[in-house]
Amino acid sequence: MRAFPYPRLNGAITARVTAIRLRGPHGPREQLDTKAYSVIEQVVALGRAERDDWRTARISLTADIPVREIESKGHWSDVSVVAVLTEGATNARTVSRLEPATDGGRGWTGEIELDRDHHLDRATLTVHVVATVGGVAGRIIASTDHEWLIDVTSEDPIRDRQLDISMVSFARGAEWLRGFRDAPWVVDISGRVPGVRLNSDFEGLVALVDDRGSKVEQMVSEMLLSQMCTDVWTAVFHTAIGDLELEDDGTPLFPPDWRGAVLREMLPDIFPGRSDDDALREVQIRQSGGGSWADLQARIQYAAARRAEVPKTLATTVRDIARLDQESNA
Repeated sequence: MRAFPYPRLNGAITARVTAIRLRGPHGPREQLDTKAYSVIEQVVALGRAERDDWRTARISLTADIPVREIESKGHWSDVSVVAVLTEGATNARTVSRLEPATDGGRGWTGEIELDRDHHLDRATLTVHVVATVGGVAGRIIASTDHEWLIDVTSEDPIRDRQLDISMVSFARGAEWLRGFRDAPWVVDISGRVPGVRLNSDFEGLVALVDDRGSKVEQMVSEMLLSQMCTDVWTAVFHTAIGDLELEDDGTPLFPPDWRGAVLREMLPDIFPGRSDDDALREVQIRQSGGGSWADLQARIQYAAARRAEVPKTLATTVRDIARLDQESNA
């Protein structure tokens, strides 16, 4: 671990991309679909843009810093938070200052602009907390542990790979899988990112997931994949709330890695109209027996299904089935 000759923050710094707007040679900025960035992988895929002539991408982001630690210890003054976008391949570097949220909480928000002419492949987005320490200005007192990747060309927001979906025999695979030999799939949260293990022993599953069969098989495949995604979102949410750190006054803290990003993605659907901090506090209260745990499970299931686009997939399937019935009766 690197040593510093001045006090630094101990609390975690997290950053989250919240929106992306593209601008072409002419006309207003266009919002990029939320599927272009992944809070789990912490990757933005600008190649997903529907237009090829975009010139700049304005990235909105929020950073959370340990405000209470800064205020209580008093080591630092003139505190500021900056986002830095860099790419080694082109030596590009852009810096943008974030502003504290108006509610006085942990959040700092702002935007940073990526110029397409200055980038070739992948840029990294990092957030630093800068302050005056011992009379010396411009000291970096904390940085995000995990940078975001801004991929200029990719259509999929993946760091190393897509959601880890692998086919394995549950009967002959790892010991922990053998107890699930009758299940078509299980969610594995032991790795860096969640994964799905498909049971190759489950008759017909391989062909369905491959989705290159008949129209009916393709519809079933879409429903299966949607349900898998629901299971993943449900599993990662429970993992994220499984071991929350607490402030001295009992206030729960967002985890600093993908778990915190997952919570921020799902909590607005679980407790609509409440701030992220209030929603997380409500989850922690219910965990400790202070509210309805059963009601929370229904809310988690609803949020997971929305993230997996189950309503959209089901509605499309129902329409396709009706269309097939009309064609068969014609």
